Amino acid sequence: MINWPLVEPKDVTPLIELPDDNAREQARARQLILTKPAGSLGRLEDVSIWLSGVQGICPPRALDDVRVIVIAGDHGIARTASTSAYPPEVTAQMVLNFLAGRAAVNVLARNAGATVRVLDLSVDVDPSFYAEAIDAEAVDALVRYRIRRSSNSLDREDALTYEDSLAAFSAGIAIANEEIDSGADLLIVGDMGIGNTTPAAVLVGLLTKVDAATVVGRGTGIDDATWMRKCAAVRDGMRRGRPHLADPIELLATVGGADLAAITGILLQSAARGVPVLLDGVVSCTCALVAQRMSYRAREWWLASHRSTEPAAVAALDYLSMQPLLDLGMRLGEGTGALTALPLVRAAAHTLRDMSTFEQAGVSNREADTAEERETESASHSEQVVDTVADTESDSGTDPGASSDA
Repeated sequence: MINWPLVEPKDVTPLIELPDDNAREQARARQLILTKPAGSLGRLEDVSIWLSGVQGICPPRALDDVRVIVIAGDHGIARTASTSAYPPEVTAQMVLNFLAGRAAVNVLARNAGATVRVLDLSVDVDPSFYAEAIDAEAVDALVRYRIRRSSNSLDREDALTYEDSLAAFSAGIAIANEEIDSGADLLIVGDMGIGNTTPAAVLVGLLTKVDAATVVGRGTGIDDATWMRKCAAVRDGMRRGRPHLADPIELLATVGGADLAAITGILLQSAARGVPVLLDGVVSCTCALVAQRMSYRAREWWLASHRSTEPAAVAALDYLSMQPLLDLGMRLGEGTGALTALPLVRAAAHTLRDMSTFEQAGVSNREADTAEERETESASHSEQVVDTVADTESDSGTDPGASSDA
């Protein structure tokens, strides 16, 4: 049963503003007077300027409350076309692993000082499956925004109904509001779902206008035969989705899934609420493409954490003109790439906020000093020229103020 408000994209997009340009300019100016050569901290300087803009203050505040939201959902295409190296049952098993705190996302979150929340939007099990491992309260929290049991096979039928797609998108908005209202200052959206790179490839192919073979990767480590089946599924999905490019909710219903629709809602609502998001891998980058189609301003609130090995992720980031912070050959998802990049984002904030300026440290600013020296030398040279002219005219008996026509 849907017990959260249904929200159309048109209700959210007018609320999205651009980050604070004045704060960004202040950050740029401050970077020039810190005790270092200008630009010597590279991308850290760019990130600090971005942070100042999205927080609306320079220097930026410390990121003390980072939340990871892992959205889980299964996809019928994984069963009908065998597009993954792992069976769909793994999704539910991994959900329990997340809840036990033993997955990669949990380990990296503990290391980075972030929290992890897991939500089942469309995992292919009955909720009673979880009751064998966790208590009733934990089950209720896990399935609070559950839409349905798995999405359909997108190559031959719509992944969702329009109503389910809108409900999942609205769930994402509600989830973002819950996290932000309780104090989150940066969000990371992770994913878990066997077969979820297939709808991701379909959506990226459609939105960036590239062919199926270009956006299909190896996902969980598939062999050549599976890759060819996956290409065929993505090709068929793109054919089915193409008529719906003008309506993102309909597009997500046709070739997306409840998990992707929810992540799209989270990304869009975070931008509307003015809270930054650190994008993770191919699924969150795909949803960023969809959300950006709803509002061009939304992308200014997101930062690309890493370059996934999935071709669809690369295509999405290129289309969004976003340069990731890391390129470590990662492709796990879950939010792991973003958590790996999080210390860099925090470092960017700390350096801009905590470093001394040249004046505070009593350190000479080479560039400023050089400019002052040039100005002093120029003035001294001008005075010498005037004195030389005056002496010459005095020796010749000429009155410097007299007209040559007198």
